[in-house]
Amino acid sequence: SPPEEVEDASEPTKRDRSHLENTLKLNEEKPADDVSGVLQRLRKIYHSSIKPLEHSYRYNELRQHEITDGEITSKPMVLFLGPWSVGKSSMINYLLGLDNTPYQLYTGAEPTTSEFTVIMHGPKLKTIEGIVMAADSARSFSPLEKFGQNFLEKLIGIEVPHKLLERVTFVDTPGIIENRKQQERGYPFNDVCQWFIDRADLIFVVFDPTKLDVGLELEMLFRQLKGRESQIRIILNKADSLATQELMRVYGALFWSLAPLINVTEPPRVYVSSFWPHDYNPETHRDLFLKEEISLLEDLNQVIENRMENKIAFIRQHAIRVRIHALLVDRYLQTYKDKMTFFSDGELVFRDIVEDPDKFFIFKSILAKTNVSKFDLPNREAYKDFFGINPITSFKLLSQQCSYMGGCFLEKIEKAITRELPDLLGSIGLGKKPNVLSCDVTGCGETPKNRYRKP
Repeated sequence: SPPEEVEDASEPTKRDRSHLENTLKLNEEKPADDVSGVLQRLRKIYHSSIKPLEHSYRYNELRQHEITDGEITSKPMVLFLGPWSVGKSSMINYLLGLDNTPYQLYTGAEPTTSEFTVIMHGPKLKTIEGIVMAADSARSFSPLEKFGQNFLEKLIGIEVPHKLLERVTFVDTPGIIENRKQQERGYPFNDVCQWFIDRADLIFVVFDPTKLDVGLELEMLFRQLKGRESQIRIILNKADSLATQELMRVYGALFWSLAPLINVTEPPRVYVSSFWPHDYNPETHRDLFLKEEISLLEDLNQVIENRMENKIAFIRQHAIRVRIHALLVDRYLQTYKDKMTFFSDGELVFRDIVEDPDKFFIFKSILAKTNVSKFDLPNREAYKDFFGINPITSFKLLSQQCSYMGGCFLEKIEKAITRELPDLLGSIGLGKKPNVLSCDVTGCGETPKNRYRKP
């Protein structure tokens, strides 16, 4: 039974944490799944079958997404986003039991978190400067250097010897402050958010009942979350600060303001609770709040347990994009070679192709001759910029990218997509979550056809 309320207690009653430890399996002594063998195989497939084509056709310049070894071996990442002072840092303190320790994250009514704070596992409590984190290539944060020195000063790492952090990494972000100009931050805030969004396995967007106004910066953020809807969880925090009737109204108002921003067929999951260590206010729906909190913890646990499946699916998705990019560049190059004569001006010929690829059926031929979905095709405008930096003559045709010993680049990536990665997925028992790599979506049973290569 709950402890009796003491009238003049200076310290508010703390909540029991046993449900946290049970749901997240923090007391289990069993060793964490040994995934190092699977990770080694995944790295090998990436380096031998995907990277050569990615490199050869400079895919990184199209999408700015280089996959480092640190990223392949990194733990699942949980990202906390939302307006300032809604309880993001308090929530992390609560999940990790950091309250009243020297390493608790600062919390307060005013905007307190001005840095991107990465909370990760380490043998002892210590903080790491952003500059040091970015310099360490073994970590997955080295690509952040590209955002400049101003940003690295706003990046901080905290290592905590906590069981949960052996399996997951938390990222706390500066709160969104409406009516503030971007340049006041001194670094590209949205680009940095996008970098973390692209890599997050779970994205908690936290609100509190007093901050439901959706302004430009929040709208921008939801635009960046497009395509990541399945990772988003909306949290209505501090729910025990309202009476039931008020809470219902606020819940409705939250949906009302978010509806135009999230256009998916099913609404995102919303958790209504109060994520901090103090006991719920009396006369509020404590049973509901506790159930909601346990659901959220189960959600988090699910992401941790499916870490390998998600990682393999992510690499496979990346491979599919690299393959499409290679086929397109090959097609542009083939068209260019066909149009060139002894007297033509190469630059003019190619400008004609880049300006109107549809005239030469470049994108249509890829759809017709390969099993690529039209929704997976990149934007044609992106190729104007891409070829602006990379002249077409600096590429080779796919049919020329073969060696006697190494085989053909295209065949290797196709084998990775259709056989090696699905087999790797099968080897770790997909029984847990069959929808991670649905063949309906990716057509993994069907071998990709490439009819450009001469038999």
